[in-house]
Amino acid sequence: MKIGILGFGGLGQAAAHLLQPKQEMQWVAVADQNGYAYQPEGLEIKPCLQAYKTGSVGYLETGGTLSETSIRDLIAQYPVDGYFLALPNLPNTFMASVVKEFIDAGWQGVLVDALKRTSAMEEILGMREALETAGITYLTGCGATPGLLTAAASIAAQSYAEIHEVKITFGVGIANWEAYRATIREDIAHLPGYTVEQAKAMSDQEVAALLDETDGLLKLENMEHADDLMLELAGICERDRVSVGGVVDTRNAEKPLSTNVQVTGRTFEGKISTHTFTLGNETSMAANVCGTAFGYLKAGSEFHQRGWYSVMTAAEVMPKFVR
Repeated sequence: MKIGILGFGGLGQAAAHLLQPKQEMQWVAVADQNGYAYQPEGLEIKPCLQAYKTGSVGYLETGGTLSETSIRDLIAQYPVDGYFLALPNLPNTFMASVVKEFIDAGWQGVLVDALKRTSAMEEILGMREALETAGITYLTGCGATPGLLTAAASIAAQSYAEIHEVKITFGVGIANWEAYRATIREDIAHLPGYTVEQAKAMSDQEVAALLDETDGLLKLENMEHADDLMLELAGICERDRVSVGGVVDTRNAEKPLSTNVQVTGRTFEGKISTHTFTLGNETSMAANVCGTAFGYLKAGSEFHQRGWYSVMTAAEVMPKFVR
């Protein structure tokens, strides 16, 4: 598969690193806010990083192009089988606007995102008919949470006749928050007293000042996380039975706590029990998000080859391991 990455911040760069040794997927396209790059024989991570530090992947000597409409120009000109949308979803409708660009360009293939917010995912799900008509297979909520942990909850639910609670708790360790500026702003938007608009408008200095006040920790509770919508759509439980929260340490690579999902329910024998699925502390946010995203991209490719278009969530499909 010829793969493109939209967005080349911390998550996009991690996705490129993850793809380098893969045999089933070849990274050929990338776009950031100011430019894009395409090489049919495959992009290399080091030259792209050097170009990005200059201001954009568009500065790449071979295959780079500067553009204020980078996504539109890239998808209109070059053949790519699927894209990972490693983009910051600020404002809340941004991802839907990007998807519309794919539809308007007449592009056909597979798209995968790692959306977080319930309201943002509702925007994508509202594009079902347009995506189907366009010949696009879209998998949404395919990161770690939503994504890996949501899918694990869907599997764990099979032991029960009724689901009482799904509780997702995450710990994220980032040695340098500036490598994940957009992700941190999305997390800030979940804090009490902040909105998506406020978080998007914050300067780097304002973010740094906030992190100084909290000793670098962001403690998040009862987040507006699309795991609730995904599990409801999959028929697992009502969304009000799903809760998501966690701690992000922006000054240490080590996780402040273990990431896990707990699924509590009643079996057909009438017994109450809890399944717990815990991620290894050594796996980074980037590893859990990007690995999952490309696993779902591979699954989406198989759907697309069979002529199945439209949109589904990570709780409704099993990802395929990318060799």
